[in-house]
Amino acid sequence: MKLMRTKGRGAKEAAAVIAALEARGGAELDKVLPVVRKIVERVRRGGDKAVFAFAKKFDGLRRAELMRVTKAEMAAAWDATDKPMRQTLALCAHHVHDFAERQKPKDWHWSPCAGLTVGQKVVALDAVGCYVPSGRHPLPSTLMMTAVPAQVAGVKRIVVISPKPAPETLAAAHLLGITEFYRLGGAHGIAALAYGTERIARVDKIAGPGNLFVTAAKHVVQRDCAIDMLAGPTEIVVTSETGDAELIAADLVAQAEHDPEALAIFITTREELAKRVMEETKLQSAGNVVAKQALKAKGMAIVAASIEEARELTNRLAPEHLTVDAASDVEWVRNAGSVFVGKYSAQPLGDYISGPNHTLPTGGAARARGGLSVNDFVKLMTVQEYTVRGVETLGPHAVRLAEAEGLLGHAAAIEKRMKR
Repeated sequence: MKLMRTKGRGAKEAAAVIAALEARGGAELDKVLPVVRKIVERVRRGGDKAVFAFAKKFDGLRRAELMRVTKAEMAAAWDATDKPMRQTLALCAHHVHDFAERQKPKDWHWSPCAGLTVGQKVVALDAVGCYVPSGRHPLPSTLMMTAVPAQVAGVKRIVVISPKPAPETLAAAHLLGITEFYRLGGAHGIAALAYGTERIARVDKIAGPGNLFVTAAKHVVQRDCAIDMLAGPTEIVVTSETGDAELIAADLVAQAEHDPEALAIFITTREELAKRVMEETKLQSAGNVVAKQALKAKGMAIVAASIEEARELTNRLAPEHLTVDAASDVEWVRNAGSVFVGKYSAQPLGDYISGPNHTLPTGGAARARGGLSVNDFVKLMTVQEYTVRGVETLGPHAVRLAEAEGLLGHAAAIEKRMKR
């Protein structure tokens, strides 16, 4: 990790680094977009034949008929899973389900004046695709975080894709009752979900994190198929004045081990605490190759000139994961994917078992949205109904606006009803 100060010597360098971090985001996508566009277009035109060619090349799939995971395979994986892991998977699903139930928006209607009733109807999407990575680490938790909110939303068709899915992922799919699961990954898997093939019907929306090629493919197809977000490498910020250096470092190392490109930042006004955190991260990451790489490349401790500046820097960075000292700190947080409060709230608990989603905005996207939720799998359809009295009351106002805009057909459609 690198120590940076916002005041005194090095302040200019710190300001430049922070400004660059604010502007992070999808720049890396440009490197792979040309290749990804070709893959997506080949799948769009070639269907199953193209998908299998890429699956054979990138996913090691030997035969096209192995592309779809059978219900029997998922059941067998569940049967082969030991009882403690089954209990853990069930608990994870339970917490995510209950949290999503409380997030779900409601139908409502209201009469703002006599003769007019307006409202909203919550409608689940018909079909969604859940991408579950299985590269460096198997991620059954990501299956939970994407599929369970879709189930709570009421989505009828949930399609899971994952290259070389781990037994735990297949067991989780069985637990959730998933019936459509394909051994696919990468840009070709995203394209298959977005455009459909002979074997795979297209979906309405794609959710779930993935590598750079997956993210680039989601970027390419989003004009034709909705996506949740463009997720980049994992990010963690810990902003603390009173935290425990050993525990802070543990969270920084934990998130850094996701990816060599992971961003790990500690912000404080206390230089002595920053130095202790740096020493602890060095010690704790010694045997963790990926975390060590990430911390060396993008790990830093920022010593702010004041608590107010530390808070403002935190919001400017808009991190995916943020840890703060106390519940009162949540009041000043404006931009973060998920907030962890106090020294006992280890960020990995949120990755697995708390209930809130671990699919979170990266690259500064937390300035505009939160993490994946049940709301990503529904649409709010508005409803309005007039009676004669309502038209008589509000019609003249609407006609006046229509005439001001020069839309005489609009005015006429209202006036005809006013005369009935």
